[in-house]
Amino acid sequence: MGTPALTADQIAAASRQLDGATAFGAEGCCLIHMLAEIEPNLRIFNLDTGYQFEETLALRERIKQRYGIEVELVRPELTVAEYEEEHGGPLYRIRPDQCCHDRKLVPLRRAVVGYDAWVSAIRRDQTAHRGAAGVVQWDAKFNLVKVNPLLAWTKKDVWGFVLTHDVPYNPLHDQGYPSIGCWPCTRPVGEGEDERAGRWAGTAKKECGLHVIEVRDGGGI
Repeated sequence: MGTPALTADQIAAASRQLDGATAFGAEGCCLIHMLAEIEPNLRIFNLDTGYQFEETLALRERIKQRYGIEVELVRPELTVAEYEEEHGGPLYRIRPDQCCHDRKLVPLRRAVVGYDAWVSAIRRDQTAHRGAAGVVQWDAKFNLVKVNPLLAWTKKDVWGFVLTHDVPYNPLHDQGYPSIGCWPCTRPVGEGEDERAGRWAGTAKKECGLHVIEVRDGGGI
């Protein structure tokens, strides 16, 4: 199994100034397990778009029971009903980039005000954008440092860690969902497909905008 790109001491030192964001993927659950041992008082939050799977939200309670960590849910200002009424229906069908921007990027910008850095659980081998990331980098979208301690991990590393440490994870992973996002934009993947093939299937879109380097009009989309 691979090792984290940052040592436990480095994560502990950085955590005093960090926000931690998790999408409740297997990688994020591994990171929560590590942080629970290093700095359990670190602020950890999930961007709750209003479109998440029930299984994803239920995992939050399992994490609380296991680690005593209550993952904060950061939500957009508008509920799903209000948002869809404003746009005449679900925006994810016709303008998914805008939907991600409004319900993920904008809430994250609000959540990280006053922090020096945020930490994510992306892997370099997931997408081309993530492949260009650094373990520690400047994130112009949010004007703070971004730390990616699992960047050099592989899928095998992640699941080896999960099994070795009995880390709670989303049961959708056992149902053909290697990458889990909002339910309208996520489907199971078939045999031989890329692990992110189920995200925005049928389109070229593979990122919500949180982990891209390019910035368009300050939006990161």
